Amino acid sequence: MLLFGVRRLLQSLPTVLAAALTVFVLFSVIPGSIATSMFDDGRGMDAEVMERIRKELGLDDPVHVRFANYVGKLAVLDLGVSFRSREPVAQLLAKRLWPTFQLVVAAMAFAIAIGVPLGFVAAMRPGGVIDAISMFGAVSGLSIAAFWFGLLMMYLFGLKLGWFPTFGYGGWNNLVLPAVTLGVAPLALLARTTRAAVLDVVNADFVRTARSKGMSETRVVRWHVLRNVAVIVLTTLGLQFGALMGQAVVVEKLFSWPGVGSLLVDSVFQRDIPAVQGCILLIVLFFLIVNTLVDIAAALIDPRIKYG
Repeated sequence: MLLFGVRRLLQSLPTVLAAALTVFVLFSVIPGSIATSMFDDGRGMDAEVMERIRKELGLDDPVHVRFANYVGKLAVLDLGVSFRSREPVAQLLAKRLWPTFQLVVAAMAFAIAIGVPLGFVAAMRPGGVIDAISMFGAVSGLSIAAFWFGLLMMYLFGLKLGWFPTFGYGGWNNLVLPAVTLGVAPLALLARTTRAAVLDVVNADFVRTARSKGMSETRVVRWHVLRNVAVIVLTTLGLQFGALMGQAVVVEKLFSWPGVGSLLVDSVFQRDIPAVQGCILLIVLFFLIVNTLVDIAAALIDPRIKYG
């Protein structure tokens, strides 16, 4: 199992390199650079000063040369230095990783605590009131835009009721609104996925056979339904947990949350290529690692799953 995990991560290296190359190409074709963004887009700035800054930062080198240099540093785990703060990118990410991790875990916990039980109850009583309400809520949760829902949460629970702060990083009360905003979409998806998986298993032949043999409903649900549904739900959880790292960008900026997403947005506007590169690589690695762990966990839950 450990060998499988290591092999999966090694096979993911082309994905990481592709992400790094994409960022380099995009920042090479869009107008502007760190040299202009540092001084009000370069208005009134001496051309020689701008040229010297570009030379010091290596921006005059061809794209393939800069990319080759970056990959060479990446091979020794050197993410480079931020153009803006002149601080190692690894240190910047280390400061921002924990707030983002807190936000993602809280959002996922919220989604699991409500989405999975809601989908299970809806599937056990298909066509009922709970089923109709939960599926309507699931469709709404998947359709609503995160920034609009976040603004609605800030207005209602922050400004009107005054229950929670509307921005900033601190105690658990600062975490509630951004976590709920980020967790609505995975909650809706988990509810729909759980419902579909339970309905599929409940109507399977082996479940009907277990009931015909006199097995109690509790044992049927515990040993047959839950075990088979767990793999599907776990796979969805892994995909959503990894994706939340990237989706947190909008929520972090909206609630002034000092995480990797906020750093990514600021770095894009400042044309800080090393910082952007580091943020994207971290998000990609997080997604790949989480999905590898999910594959391993699925094999442990269901022995029928084999990995060569």
